[in-house]
Amino acid sequence: MDRLTAMQVFVTVADSGSLSAAARQLDLSRPVVSRHVAELEEWVGARLLHRTTRRLSLTPAGNEILPRCRRMLEFSDDLRHAVVAPEETPRGLLRITSSTSFTQTQLVQAVVDYGRRYPEVAVDLVALDRTVNLVEERIDLAIRMTTRLEPNLIARQLAVCRSVICATPEYLARHGAPQQVEDLALHNCLTHSYVGRSLWQFEPRSGGKASSVAVGGSISANEVTVLLQAVLAGVGIGHMPAYSVAPLVASGRLVALLPEHEPTRLGMYAVYASRKHMPATLRTMLDFLAERFAGQPF
Repeated sequence: MDRLTAMQVFVTVADSGSLSAAARQLDLSRPVVSRHVAELEEWVGARLLHRTTRRLSLTPAGNEILPRCRRMLEFSDDLRHAVVAPEETPRGLLRITSSTSFTQTQLVQAVVDYGRRYPEVAVDLVALDRTVNLVEERIDLAIRMTTRLEPNLIARQLAVCRSVICATPEYLARHGAPQQVEDLALHNCLTHSYVGRSLWQFEPRSGGKASSVAVGGSISANEVTVLLQAVLAGVGIGHMPAYSVAPLVASGRLVALLPEHEPTRLGMYAVYASRKHMPATLRTMLDFLAERFAGQPF
């Protein structure tokens, strides 16, 4: 049995939701798809799919195996490209989306530097503060900060994104500084429309239990740079990505609060729709960003 092929078939079945849809997508017959899944089940020694006449769903074993199959396929693809790819020159258009704040502070310069290495590639940057449908909006690559990834997409982790709870010295002089996470409920907390709008979550830096606090305030926005301007105006306390506020904290314009508690970290992922026939533009950009952002203090 070609186990990689069986894994690819199983992943396609799980993503498409049916054997018939996977067969159409892979240009195989339905019995061949079913046989590949059965062979994979025999190899791992567990049933992976619940099959009924109306629907198909993953068993607990299927849920465990699925992400491992994705990683095996990605590793196999990386091995193949390590041999084949050096002869292929990246050229053409690459469409990338990210949040406005990350695009402005990090991604633009990264794309400029990538362009110096690969001058035949043109990059279309789409700065948006919403989750984009990659297929419908013809996006090749999305940079996302999240703890949840869409199961039908492929993701490569680039780094870890940290956040800072901060305010201006002027705000703190008027209202005092919170000493505990619970104190934030008494302050004017400026919140992001999509991330932690009503609940901020924390991890203790020196062990102990995670905590959370319900927050609210006079301003919410769907974009980090808008909230940052409000925080700098002394309106309230912000929950800001470290890459946006680190220089402001270092200069004293903002004060980092609650040093014993760290806002829950997010994974920084490069997300794309398919690894099949990956163009050299996408592959080299993934490698470039992974190299550039690895170990960075975001």
